[in-house]
Amino acid sequence: MTRRVIEMPKPEADLLPAKPEARLRIYAYRIHDDAHEGLLKVGQTTRDVKTRVAQQLKTAAIENYEIVLDEPAERDDGSVFTDHDVRARLKQKKFANPMLEWMQCTVDDVRTAITELRTGLKLGGTHHATFGMRDEQKAAVEKTHAYFQDRRAEDADAVPEFLWNAKMRFGKTFTTYQLAKRMNAKRVLVVTFKPAVEDAWETDLKSHVDFDGWQYLSRATGGDPADVDPEHPLVFFGSFQDLMGTDKAGNFKPKHKWLTVLAWDLVVFDEYHFGAWRDAAKELFEGEDDTVRRKEEALEFTGAEATFAEELEERGSDEDAFVPIRAHAYLYLSGTPFKVLHEGRFIEEQIFNWTYTDEQRAKAEFAAEYPGEPNPYASLPEMRLLTYQMPEELLAVASQGEFDEFDLNAFFEAKVVDGVAEFVHKGDVQKWLDLIRGNHLHTQVDALKTGEKPPLPYSNVRLLP
Repeated sequence: MTRRVIEMPKPEADLLPAKPEARLRIYAYRIHDDAHEGLLKVGQTTRDVKTRVAQQLKTAAIENYEIVLDEPAERDDGSVFTDHDVRARLKQKKFANPMLEWMQCTVDDVRTAITELRTGLKLGGTHHATFGMRDEQKAAVEKTHAYFQDRRAEDADAVPEFLWNAKMRFGKTFTTYQLAKRMNAKRVLVVTFKPAVEDAWETDLKSHVDFDGWQYLSRATGGDPADVDPEHPLVFFGSFQDLMGTDKAGNFKPKHKWLTVLAWDLVVFDEYHFGAWRDAAKELFEGEDDTVRRKEEALEFTGAEATFAEELEERGSDEDAFVPIRAHAYLYLSGTPFKVLHEGRFIEEQIFNWTYTDEQRAKAEFAAEYPGEPNPYASLPEMRLLTYQMPEELLAVASQGEFDEFDLNAFFEAKVVDGVAEFVHKGDVQKWLDLIRGNHLHTQVDALKTGEKPPLPYSNVRLLP
């Protein structure tokens, strides 16, 4: 009998390159002195970065340093890149390399170079973030986009509106940009009643790879709208307070007139609950029923065939009267749109809701379905919400704010007297402290009438933890 030797294929694991036990990491640090101003040391190590950098600088007795970046030097396929590759990519992007491993750039510039090496993409600016949308963010985009399409299918002249009633840290800014991308919007106007949020709008647009090539303008950034590239989307961020500025005749100031010349694909009201019901805000935009004039006057985006500058010249010469801003669709963002919901302006199909309860449910479901996997909701804290009824006498004080609602700024208003800050409503603030401790006289009387005392956060031993 002849025996045949059959050579079996090697196990699949042997066919793949073995990953080293010690993982290579790219790091960057800065030294706070005049000699290293504006410079970052970009290096690599297979050891703990903090230990490596400390040992590296110990011989030079340098203590005023700061580690600003610590990332794995691996691609998804398991291959690695080196600090030399990162510095080479930075030099290709015209960043100076004045000495050895030192680069004249920002931390985000290094992150962008790492993302390019990791993904194979060539990115502009500081677009380095690659995270995707969570399931609820995808749902918000799809529901809104579908509603916009359905309304226009019913009425070609319709200007649809949609409300995102989403809790803080939902990611409304990032998700709004994803909606604009889904709509293929070329012009996005963001109007806010809270100017301090601009940093989030600018950062999200300029840091994520999905918005590479998008253009951002605001009062803070400056820039001439006539220089905008029509082939790439434009986002303009403006505060309600600034946009309402008019001259003595009631017309837009010259710096804002261009906003009325263009027809915006999407207008976004951020922090809508702060002022959406005010008539003054509505004057900025056309009425919902004025669709005929809107359609006749709207300038359709024509891509490379016409620049923003040409459109401004075409429409800007003969419009001296007040002309409201025109939009093809509106998106309203708020974490507390209680007054708007009470007014019934939006029906159920025009609203996407995402609450603390939804978030915590998603957090628990993800942990159960994917044990051991990084939970995208892990950084979102569990909330224990304790509510109590404010006495009428305190409500009267807190409702003296600008928008006729319970206003913490009005209730806790302070003034400086002889160099010392004092509460304007000191006695009422004390009553509030007494209230949450269960010592407010009026609530005690009410408790005696009902025969039971409600559990208050700082008086009931079961709630203290």
